[in-house]
Amino acid sequence: MSNQEIGKRIRELREFQNYTREELAEKINISAKFLYEIEMGKKGFSAKTLYKISRALSVSSDYIMLGEELDGGGKEKNIDIMEKLEPEQTGRIRDILKILYEMCSVHKAE
Repeated sequence: MSNQEIGKRIRELREFQNYTREELAEKINISAKFLYEIEMGKKGFSAKTLYKISRALSVSSDYIMLGEELDGGGKEKNIDIMEKLEPEQTGRIRDILKILYEMCSVHKAE
């Protein structure tokens, strides 16, 4: 668990969710420069900042720090992500999830 790995995860999550560095920094009440330093692994951060980052990015603190979920709160995170989507995107995602669910059901039956 290095600062570089943690910063990379934060950057990847931010980019995946289409936040600019400035938007995320404003959302969690830190400077864009400080967020840049976190993402580059140059600076550490407090537990309070970790909490704000994890809430803003809809992931657990475990995921940010360790790269894996340990708390099992997947449904809530999925709901948070779905709420950020436009209506037409939500429909497409729902269709994809239905296909994946059906694919998994077929494999269970085999």
